[in-house]
Amino acid sequence: MTETPPNTMQYRFDGPEDAPVLVIGPSLGTTWHMWDRQIPELSQHWRIFRYDLPGHGGAPAHPAAAVSDLADRLLATLDSVGVQRFGYAGCSIGGAVGADLALRHPHRVAALALVAASPRFGTADEFRQRGVIVRSNGLEPIARTSPERWFTPGFAAAQPAIVEWAVQMVRTTDPGCYIASCEALAAFDIRTELPRIGVPTLVLVGAEDKVTGPAEARTLVAGIPDARLALVPGASHLAPVEQPAAVTDLLLMHFSTAWQDTLASIPVPPNPGFAAPFAPVVPVAEITASVDLPDASPTGGADRYERGMKVRREVLGDAHVDAATAASDGFTEDFQDLLTRYAWGEIWSREGLDRRSRSCVSLTAVVASGHLGGLAQHVRAALRNGLTPVEIKEVLLQTAVYCGIPAAGAAFEIAQSVIQEETTPPA
Repeated sequence: MTETPPNTMQYRFDGPEDAPVLVIGPSLGTTWHMWDRQIPELSQHWRIFRYDLPGHGGAPAHPAAAVSDLADRLLATLDSVGVQRFGYAGCSIGGAVGADLALRHPHRVAALALVAASPRFGTADEFRQRGVIVRSNGLEPIARTSPERWFTPGFAAAQPAIVEWAVQMVRTTDPGCYIASCEALAAFDIRTELPRIGVPTLVLVGAEDKVTGPAEARTLVAGIPDARLALVPGASHLAPVEQPAAVTDLLLMHFSTAWQDTLASIPVPPNPGFAAPFAPVVPVAEITASVDLPDASPTGGADRYERGMKVRREVLGDAHVDAATAASDGFTEDFQDLLTRYAWGEIWSREGLDRRSRSCVSLTAVVASGHLGGLAQHVRAALRNGLTPVEIKEVLLQTAVYCGIPAAGAAFEIAQSVIQEETTPPA
């Protein structure tokens, strides 16, 4: 472990110093220890590089709100220790980092394994809602419910010590970094980019994963040329923890057969006897280096409507925007277009104020104008933009002084209802 600058990752090495490097990435809320049971076997053949996400496992709390930012920090870390070409295996958000690397830096990645991954993780609304809950309640509600998302019921009942270990990993994560990672997953969507992943890829998923399950895995396999699917029975989201031997065997088979173009020779482990539920990967020719591809995310030069729709969805949520769009007809569609282009593509996209400040202004303006019918959506937007319930209360107290007690009183009733709905953790 080493001191970690803001633009790099906390990391550790295992295995021979002269062996080819295999990078292994963790899932959201976990640390590099989720891979502990794979290390003894994998490190016999490769030099294993593990890293922690920002604010996880004691890593410095430098939030990263985009998967591409995490990938860039990882590359900066690898550059600092002289690693240029590597295999990569990542779980969940760790898999998203690997896919981003394969898209933007294909000459760096020799082979790829995506574990419990997806081209799009649920919906943006789901992850932004999780961020609101953490901002309002801390990580305890997420920690308490993690075992049911990560493990099968039978495993959780039989392994209480591992369940408690998992809960503690989440509890000790920095809340701000967890929220930023939720934002990163909310914005991650590479469904249209999958055909550009040209490295040998294994998609590995627990058969009982309810977070990113077999359906998401098959979407990856259908989109990535020549990808292979491995379905692990008796495993949920953290398959490397729940079925360590099966996952280890699959990774050994994949990386020892797919990774044929590295400069150093790689020992091919003997077949351990595990019946892998996919066809062996055919050795590939050397992957030539290519220029970095541009980030596929929208930029400041994007069309105003597209930029506005992106910001509108980020602030108000997909559900609200989809409902407004669906209700639009020939009479109102021009108004919806005006809102998207001008309010969201122009004003909300300006750099003069951050979104938290714009939410404060919007709340005040809605109360002052008496247009309380739109207050609920602006309270939801304020929570998404990072305001806490306490800060929203302070804004409404300020409006009581300058906009009148009756208006503020009605606003408090609406805001209280929305805050209770949005910040109550799932049962």
